[in-house]
Parts: sequence; C-alpha cells; structure tokens
Amino acid sequence: MLECGTTNQEPAKTVHKTRARFDSRRIYTVLLVVPLLYGAIRYLPPVAFTGMVALAGCVSLMELYRLCFQASSRPWGVSVGLLGCIGLIVGPYHPALVQTGLLVAVITVLSIPLLVEVPLLDSLREGAIVLTGMLYVGLTLSYLVLVRLLPEGESLLFFLLLVTWAADTGAYYVGTLYGQRALAPRISPKKTAEGLAGGFIGATIVAFVARWTFVPEFSNLDTLVLALVLTLAGLWGDLVESAISAASA
Repeated sequence: MLECGTTNQEPAKTVHKTRARFDSRRIYTVLLVVPLLYGAIRYLPPVAFTGMVALAGCVSLMELYRLCFQASSRPWGVSVGLLGCIGLIVGPYHPALVQTGLLVAVITVLSIPLLVEVPLLDSLREGAIVLTGMLYVGLTLSYLVLVRLLPEGESLLFFLLLVTWAADTGAYYVGTLYGQRALAPRISPKKTAEGLAGGFIGATIVAFVARWTFVPEFSNLDTLVLALVLTLAGLWGDLVESAISAASA
C-alpha cells in the first residue's frame, strides 16, 4: 500500500513479478456469499435483498469512516452518515423522500459545530467526509435496489453481479500471473494492463453465457458494451478505494 508523504524518484512503469500467489479467501468468499445472495434474490421478496444491501452499506461506510477518522470519537456525524446511507439505499421505495432526507442530513452535519466544541476547520473537514461517504456508499448501492425492483430485476441483478465478479476474478488471476505494465502505480501498483484485459475477457465470456441463458433480450452489442462498462466500473471503484486507503495511511 502506498503511504501518504512517500516519494518515488523513479515512477514504476512495470510490475516486477515474483512467484504467483493466489488469495484463497476469494474462493471462501464465493462459497459463502454466493448461496446467500442467490437465495435472497431468487426466493425472498425484494425487501429482504434491500435489507442485505443496507447492512452491507452500513458495514462499508463504517470502514470508510474508520479509515478517515476515529469513528468512535465522532458519534453524531457517524450516526447521521449511517442513517443517510440507509435512507439512500431504501430510497427507490420512496423517491420523493430522498431529497428531504439529504437536506436534513446536510443541515444536521453543518449544525454539529454549533452543538459540539470542535475546531471549526476540523468540523467542516469531517462533515465533508461524512456527507461524501454517505453519498459514495449509499447512492451507489441504491442502484442495486433500484435494479431489483424492475420487472426483470432478478435476471438483471444476476447479470450485473456475475459479470462484475467475472471481471474482478479475471483481472486478479491474469494480473497475478502475467501482469507487467502498471496502470496507476501511484495509487495501486498491482493493477496492470494485463489484468484489465483479463478482466474484460472474463466479463465478456460470462456476459455472453448469461445472454444465452437468462437475458436473451440483450443484443450482442448490448452484451459487449455492458461487459466493458462493468469491467471499467469495477477497476475505477478499486482505484478509488486504493486512493482513499493510501491517503488515510
């Protein structure tokens, strides 16, 4: 992990490979999480899946706040962020309430300096972190709930999750075995062009298998474009996460 304040006189252009080592936790995660997700999407009502997404969102947001500041020392801000995150995730059920909830969250966070004796600059910085984290996690995850509520939401959600997983898995294994050209050495030295290509190939294969099996309404062009978009979205998300981790190290 790149630490804040470090410098590199010669930016890395390539990734020097040692013996390939694979993270077995990926296999365990698939074996544990996939059956739960499949059961929740396939057999339970949409509200059950929404609950799982909300729980995952809260855990993710707490981890983000932990990286940025000691969450236990900012209970008011963290509480507002978590409530706002849940509100955004369940927002597709009541879209008219989202704007009101966001306004309440902004006013509450900006009012904290009036209620707690904290240096103004620190309070504003932490308020920005609270609101940004709330939007980053809550708004993005709310689209999973929105997709699930569509008429063909079950199939579309399976497509989204499978293709994203294939892109991530393909990028990991191809990058581990063959990665040489770093994509963003300042942020994530292990991300390589070869890994990106492997992710796109994996995503494309799984996307077309899904098209032939349970989403026949997609054209060949639709499938190819979605595979590319989901691959790039996964890469961009990983880089953003790495940048946050590096900045807070």
